[in-house]
Amino acid sequence: MKTIPAALAALLLAAPAFASAPSTAQLKKILSKHPDILLDVLKENRKALFDIVSQAAQEEQARREKEEQAAEEKDFEESFKHPKTPEITEDTLIRGNKDAKFTLVEYSDFQCPYCGRGYYIVEALRKKYGDNLRFIFKDMPLPFHPEAMPAARWFEAVALQSPKKAWLFHDKLFQNQNKLGEQFFKDTAKELGIDVAKAEKDAAGKKVAEKIAADTAEAKAMGFTGTPGFLLNGIPVKGAYPVEHFDEIIARLESEKPEASKAKPEAAK
Repeated sequence: MKTIPAALAALLLAAPAFASAPSTAQLKKILSKHPDILLDVLKENRKALFDIVSQAAQEEQARREKEEQAAEEKDFEESFKHPKTPEITEDTLIRGNKDAKFTLVEYSDFQCPYCGRGYYIVEALRKKYGDNLRFIFKDMPLPFHPEAMPAARWFEAVALQSPKKAWLFHDKLFQNQNKLGEQFFKDTAKELGIDVAKAEKDAAGKKVAEKIAADTAEAKAMGFTGTPGFLLNGIPVKGAYPVEHFDEIIARLESEKPEASKAKPEAAK
């Protein structure tokens, strides 16, 4: 004969005599007066409770992921109808053919490991598409990466002296993410023939700070909350997706909207 669980026995003793099973309201009243009964029941059925909570959490996570995926797919489709337009001026640092029909803009963080992966993806795309692709790098240093802001400041400072050497500086930073630091910035600038004293002063200056702030504000306005974020002819790509993903966007731009593939974001006036 099975023993009645202590919690159930307590519930029966706490309850008045009922002609039939107690109603929900009656049970609620009893439990409100004797909450320890419910706690005992939960303690005696921990595994079952844990399984129920775990299953509910998994189902909720799956539901959210499905909703997020649907939202991303919807946004992706909408982006072809309404591509985003980043600010591109005559002073914008551009790598590659300035008249290329495809424009790849990256909002990035020099210390972010995903951005490190993004660097090699960009390089693969530049090699693959050649003069048909121009690349623009914009700063989005994340606050929890201590060397991200200093690296961005040095990159922009070097760019003030030499756009060409700034790209070489950019490459060195991503190729040596484990070495980022003030001394590495100075040594790399010196190797490239940059006036280190001037670069150090410019890196701490207002002009560089405003440039980085403007880039970061634009990234957020484009809907990017993390790095790297890309715009390929105005089509957002959130994350370091493989080269094939960018290939698909380019193929779609050329097949579905020939006019879009030939156009590039206009320079801001």
